[in-house]
Amino acid sequence: MDPDIALVIGIVVAALSVPSILSAISDGRAPRASAVMILIAGGLILYAVQSKPGGYSLSDVPRVFTSVVARYMP
Repeated sequence: MDPDIALVIGIVVAALSVPSILSAISDGRAPRASAVMILIAGGLILYAVQSKPGGYSLSDVPRVFTSVVARYMP
């Protein structure tokens, strides 16, 4: 898997887990599904950072995100 794609998917999964965490906490439930999503997102981001020589800087993230979206959106 391309590290850029792994980084973007990890960021998207992490962003989608935030509403689930807030919903579970407000309902008084344990955020189990959210915790799994956070672990998956963290694993994908860690894989991307370790797979790319030199890693990513914070300023690289918007460029990587737009390049991946442009590559796969018609």
